[in-house]
Amino acid sequence: MSAGVAERFRELYGAGPRGVWAAPGRVNLIGEHTDYNDGFVMPFALPQSVLAAVSPRDDGVLRLHSAEAGGDPVVLRVAALAPGEDRAWTAYPAGVVWALREAGHRITGADVHLASAVPPGAGLSSSAALEVVTALALNDLFGLGLTGTVLARLCRRAENAYVGAPVGIMDQTAAACCEAGHALFLDTRDLSRRQIPFDPAAGGLRVLVVDTRVAHAHSAGEYGRRRAGCERGAALLGAAALRDVRYGELDAALERLDGEPEVRRLVRHVVTENRRVERAAELLESGDLRAVGPVLTEGHASLRDDFGVSCPELDLVVDTALAAGALGARMTGGGFGGSAVVLAPEDAAEGVAGAVREAFAGAGFRAPRVFGALPSAGARRVA
Repeated sequence: MSAGVAERFRELYGAGPRGVWAAPGRVNLIGEHTDYNDGFVMPFALPQSVLAAVSPRDDGVLRLHSAEAGGDPVVLRVAALAPGEDRAWTAYPAGVVWALREAGHRITGADVHLASAVPPGAGLSSSAALEVVTALALNDLFGLGLTGTVLARLCRRAENAYVGAPVGIMDQTAAACCEAGHALFLDTRDLSRRQIPFDPAAGGLRVLVVDTRVAHAHSAGEYGRRRAGCERGAALLGAAALRDVRYGELDAALERLDGEPEVRRLVRHVVTENRRVERAAELLESGDLRAVGPVLTEGHASLRDDFGVSCPELDLVVDTALAAGALGARMTGGGFGGSAVVLAPEDAAEGVAGAVREAFAGAGFRAPRVFGALPSAGARRVA
């Protein structure tokens, strides 16, 4: 695929690119809406990636083209980039250029052609992959010498300030730092991380991703409202962030929030979800992959009932998958649509996928996309 991206770059810009880079989408195995609360997350990278063919420029011009958007390249001036002025797909790569320049890095322009295999709006972090692949390409081409962790922070800055989406650091770190055959246990407070071996096939299991094809938007008001509610809960409890509310102290904390029912539910989800991430990590490290299934299902119930970010399609995936023999299932990503992740025995996986498809047809929902997910490599140069 990289050869095709490079050839399309040549057609667009009249010369071959200086390189081709890739950054993956991700599935968050467990740990949802904890990242902006300084908590724990455990994503892994997907084989599906965003590819970027890029060459540097020295005249202050940024030309952006997307295989998915089509049309002619969008021409921008790097000196004129400013937050809030771009509401199209171009805000993501342009925001990265802005964030790099704001941080003092000399980016003098670029020609960029992008092609994505990550389904947009599916909760698989296509936007972070787009940001990270742009950042990695510019890091290499301009000799910035930035680490994956620093690139992830700059990409989050781009999405927070330039795009206007109040996301945490998980998606960008997953795209930049995941390793093949591993899940990434990430402490979003200090960005310390460890790679945890995760090989479902070796345990006779398969991970399925079910894209409900219900699109969501992170910059929508509901996401921001929940984030603000979490911040209010931390303030009422005298904590810097909900990460600081210990699981063993949860009942006492909830009693203090008795007059704030919505905030109370948000706090309960975040605190219990942090514990679920720790439990899942312990199980994976002990080799008990099957026991991770019920932890996933607990997480879905919490996201549905306490955090209120599921939807009928996601709930149908989870309920149907469990009835068809899955070990566990949960929505993954920000919610309000997107995808679910299912852990199933290998010999039951096709039956689970078929049951989900049949259930969607019976409910009159749009047919879902179902595919297997293998823990894959993070961002890298591919040509």
